[in-house]
Amino acid sequence: MMRPAMMRPATTRWCRLLGRLRRDGEHGQVLLLVLGFTVVALLLVVGAVDVTALQLARIRLTDAADGAALASADELDRGGTYRHGVDRSLRVGDGDVRAAATAYLQVQGRPQGVTDWQLLPGTGSPDGQSAVVRLQGTAQVPLLSSVVSALGDSITITVQSRARAEVR
Repeated sequence: MMRPAMMRPATTRWCRLLGRLRRDGEHGQVLLLVLGFTVVALLLVVGAVDVTALQLARIRLTDAADGAALASADELDRGGTYRHGVDRSLRVGDGDVRAAATAYLQVQGRPQGVTDWQLLPGTGSPDGQSAVVRLQGTAQVPLLSSVVSALGDSITITVQSRARAEVR
């Protein structure tokens, strides 16, 4: 059986070894680890905020294109309707669709998070019965805008919406 006096030198040796390890550079390593994890967590939060802002800008741009397409589908191509009559859907023309979409977007105003927007080629009526609105906008990145501009590019979102006015 061991006596407590014999165990004391071993315990003292371990204490000396731990003290030497702390003096030899182990002291303060946890601070660097916590700092590193904090930086990673902040980058994740900033990235999530920016991606969410871009997604919201896309949804708002899609809503504007949907409204413009619906307003354009209600525009009646009088000449085509008088020549060909009314079928199951109203006849719309390219010029009427573009004019109605432009008027709707001017009244509606630019969505939040979109710095500029424009109608793209392809806005019109491909079949004479449906209205297609193609809209392109530049999205604003709230937190990392300086990083995006330093890369020399902006974030462009393009959406397309289609509508048709049915006759009942």
